[in-house]
Amino acid sequence: MKYAIAVLDVGKTNKKVAVYDDGMRKVALRTKEIGTIKIEDFDVEDVDAIFSWFLREIKELGRSFPIRVITVSAHGASVVCVGADGKPSLPPIAYTNEVDSEVHERFWAAMGNADEVQRLTATAEIKPLINVGKLLWFQRERWPKEFERTAHVLFFPQFFSYLLSGAVSADITYTGCHTYLWDYKKNDWSFVVDRLGIREKLPKRPRPPYDELGCISSRVAAETGLAADTLVTLGIHDSNSSLIPYLISQEEDFLLNSTGTWCVAMHPAKVVEFAPEELGKMVFYNLSYQGYPIKTSILLGGFELSFYSSMLMRRHNRSDWPVYDSAMYSSILKKRRSFILPTLMPGTGQFPNSVARVIDGDEVFTADELVNNRRWPEVFENYQEGFALANLSLAIQTRTALHRVGLSPGVRVFIEGGFRQNGNYLSLLGALLPDNPVYVTALDEATSFGAALCAKSLVDGIELPKLESYVNLSKRFVKPPALSNLDHYARDFVGYVDV
Repeated sequence: MKYAIAVLDVGKTNKKVAVYDDGMRKVALRTKEIGTIKIEDFDVEDVDAIFSWFLREIKELGRSFPIRVITVSAHGASVVCVGADGKPSLPPIAYTNEVDSEVHERFWAAMGNADEVQRLTATAEIKPLINVGKLLWFQRERWPKEFERTAHVLFFPQFFSYLLSGAVSADITYTGCHTYLWDYKKNDWSFVVDRLGIREKLPKRPRPPYDELGCISSRVAAETGLAADTLVTLGIHDSNSSLIPYLISQEEDFLLNSTGTWCVAMHPAKVVEFAPEELGKMVFYNLSYQGYPIKTSILLGGFELSFYSSMLMRRHNRSDWPVYDSAMYSSILKKRRSFILPTLMPGTGQFPNSVARVIDGDEVFTADELVNNRRWPEVFENYQEGFALANLSLAIQTRTALHRVGLSPGVRVFIEGGFRQNGNYLSLLGALLPDNPVYVTALDEATSFGAALCAKSLVDGIELPKLESYVNLSKRFVKPPALSNLDHYARDFVGYVDV
């Protein structure tokens, strides 16, 4: 091996270090769960623990592999304000922190009409604080003196790249991802940046994620034993990173549904535009590694599935995942009397005004009643049927999310991430999309792989599209089952929620 690439992949829960050789083969993977810490009653990203762990890992891995370049990918909606001393000037609070409704009201009083801002910045409002612009607004209100002393506002990948290199930057993928900070029409920082008073705290222009940021600092070199000329890239937003292998290997139109806690549907687009019914929903645009728009919709699919599956497992003292049962689904669809409706996190998903509940015949059960075991739906006494309802809910929500990013007949749909193993979900989604071929892809660690491609592009001086030969995108076709009454059930489902 001529050289190795180290990737720091900062997920919301799991943090990873992946090492790839110069042939883009993964040769090492380390994973650690690093959660948030409490500061002043806020959940705060434990950036010190993340970076210290990463340095320890690459010090050890550097003894076995000739690491030549380091790159970072990170989950969305996080930002770190840094002072002149190079340290966080105020707590990097997590986007999951709930804040008073008055905070949102003051933000909009200062910024104007939400629909117009969504059109301008291609950003959907996602609560609690899953918009960097609003998160910064809250931090400025909560810690005004510390905010004023901030020298640099760094998006999450660029904060860790800064710790590695000492260089300040912003990359286009994180800049353009539901931040309110980028004006898609002007191709420049938006007016929100000025009303926050942070234009001088941001780089003049964001750059592509594969650009060279510099080399590791002398401190990092000393702590890790890596060569002083080890390169550092700008870093990249995680969903955009997982999209890279598809963008460089697919010539025909496609839509990627990346599944997990958040299910993210991404569709390359030519222009930025919203249909009236998309305004106010979790529909927005990303910027690809090339700076092109990617229409995107998100929902908390994995979170909702985990909520109901964990409840059913505890109730029935079981841990297995039921296999697909056509006869059982046919019975549920024929009766059309039981539904699991979104959304567990108010204000999110494709039905943000819907209140999470279970309908079982004439009875309605709230999520709070289920959690506290005050009332229990009769349909949940059947383990398999409870799971079936959860998967039906997710599949119908997914279909809505896919249509909102421009799914049309004939467009291929790729499913990656955790739901690849969920045969129930895949079968239902295939049946709901009879005009679209649905495939399950087997791209291991897609986020780390996409980030590593950026690093290889830098080291070899080769444009990303010319690295197509390194992408082995094996895929399996999902054969859709024949399910009568599925469309009727889906229409009833949508009728129960406030669309």
